[in-house]
Amino acid sequence: MRLLLDIGNTHTRAALAPRDRLTKCKLFETDEWFEGKSNEIIHRFFGKDHIDNTFCCSVVPAATIEATKANGLRDKQFHLLSHKNSGLQINYPKPKTIGTDRLANVIGALDEFRPPLVIVDFGTALTFDIVDKKGAYVGGIICPGLAAMTDYLHEKTALLPKIKLRDTSKLIGKSTAQAMQ
Repeated sequence: MRLLLDIGNTHTRAALAPRDRLTKCKLFETDEWFEGKSNEIIHRFFGKDHIDNTFCCSVVPAATIEATKANGLRDKQFHLLSHKNSGLQINYPKPKTIGTDRLANVIGALDEFRPPLVIVDFGTALTFDIVDKKGAYVGGIICPGLAAMTDYLHEKTALLPKIKLRDTSKLIGKSTAQAMQ
């Protein structure tokens, strides 16, 4: 059984994959790695399933270290995604500076779609990554995420309210809060 970890700035996503499909998924706060709960998180998640390998994509190095120390994973192979082992063709001046979250997004997109591609990730940061028509990663854009943008608007303006982001069916807002959402 393989354990897949996507350690992001805000959340960690974990999944179990016996072969080519996911059988169990969990979302938890990345901060939990630092609260001494890593063993509890891992054991609660995979229970009695035997983990042979862990494959990790992480943008939080300190959380990655905590994950490698968790009981049940310490003695297993731990594979951390990088530009060197991604299998991607990369046309970028400093490939080691590309976030592994962005590489994982590109790998997933290329698995489903033919290039050229623009891959968008609405996470703590809003990222746009570009794959050219030959299938090479060529760069992208990193912006504040939606929560950071709405918090900033509230903090830096006199009248815009603090809002919670949520799905909306309206394309055009009919109130200030709807317009911000």
